[in-house]
Amino acid sequence: MRLRAAALAAVLGLTLGACTGGTDVPADPASAPATSVEVPASPEVPSPAPGGPDSAAAAAKRLCEVPEPKPDGSDVPAEGPTPAVIAQVMRQVAQIRGFDYSQRVVAEPVSQAEIGRDFVRFSNITYPEGQYARRSIAWDTIGVIPDGTSLRDAYESYGSSQVIGYYDTVTGELKFTGSESPTPLERITLAHELTHAIDDQRFGLERLDVLGAACKDEDASAAIALVEGNATFFMLRWARTFLTVAEQVQVGVEAAAQDTSTEGVPPFVARLQAWPYDQGMRFIGALEARGGLDAVDEAFVDLPTSTEQIIHPERYPNDAPTPVDVPDLSAELGPGWEDLDVMSIGEAWLQIALGLRLDGSEADAAAAGWDGGTYRAWSNGTDTAVELSTVWDTARDAEEFAASMTEWIDQGDGPATVLQPEGNAVTVLFASDPTTLEELQSAAA
Repeated sequence: MRLRAAALAAVLGLTLGACTGGTDVPADPASAPATSVEVPASPEVPSPAPGGPDSAAAAAKRLCEVPEPKPDGSDVPAEGPTPAVIAQVMRQVAQIRGFDYSQRVVAEPVSQAEIGRDFVRFSNITYPEGQYARRSIAWDTIGVIPDGTSLRDAYESYGSSQVIGYYDTVTGELKFTGSESPTPLERITLAHELTHAIDDQRFGLERLDVLGAACKDEDASAAIALVEGNATFFMLRWARTFLTVAEQVQVGVEAAAQDTSTEGVPPFVARLQAWPYDQGMRFIGALEARGGLDAVDEAFVDLPTSTEQIIHPERYPNDAPTPVDVPDLSAELGPGWEDLDVMSIGEAWLQIALGLRLDGSEADAAAAGWDGGTYRAWSNGTDTAVELSTVWDTARDAEEFAASMTEWIDQGDGPATVLQPEGNAVTVLFASDPTTLEELQSAAA
């Protein structure tokens, strides 16, 4: 997908470059805090996730409702003559990406209204109503979204207004807001989506759909950051290479007229949605700096497995995350309690969550050193309990996270507590009410 927020970032980079010159990737004013543990000398073999019928992994599988997308034969545009300007952008993207398309791509210019309608249709698959109603309750209990928020509605609201182009890995359909004679800004969007298309034909991006359908949230987030970051990186390279200085300035004028407001969308949701574009672009820039386009291509073969690897490119691919289990506490909580939601939690999720209440640099530092995380939520139909279990590279990292999370809880108003760190492990408990928190503490003891 291509977001208006990403368009604004591109404009800032372009207008700066048009005036002063510059690189493909904007300088990072606040690089991610380095972790204290050395990167393994060779790729780690990922540990198997804790199994058994009562494990968090088994519960996640039972609760996952995301179907594996299948082509339905609808809405694929008929092939016809490709407008000259669109064909030119196609050739230029292939030139800077370093390889050619294996088959023809049909790029269809459409209205923003049509993009919005398509996104709502996709939401029925990507955000299953039942699963995201349960997740809304869990995130509300943790405190990262306001009371009563519907995550599905928030994602639909964000996507229908912010998405300005998409490429469908299932059908090969590519749509972008614009016309057959696209403006410079519309051509930037087209270059972004064509990068997706050429990457898909070369590497098979449907693997992201498989991760999503398996509800492997952290793996999927890392892979999405790779794919969206790569498209953002190369759209900027395309713009710097093929737009004139005057056209780059025109992009700034066009973008200034765009409505990038996310009013009504919880900040946590908006930041999660925008994160893959900027952080992923920096990841791609780091890969190219150390190994050229071959290193970028290799990441599409050997996908990153954690958002930690995206934030700290030096940890890709050798540093594999540690699987974390959360035992089933429904029996200990009492009659009527059952699993509500399970989610793997990575460094990016924690970083953005902490940043809702803490200074950005403190949030980044507290999330650095992450090595694995999972939350498991339960409900009896009225009350909710959530246990977030995390592991860290060192005991010092664990203590730093525990201290920052305690401060984060103190600044909120929901019942929650951080248990005493045990070595490299930190457990955080959240509940819908004080009584339930007491019961959860007793169950988790």
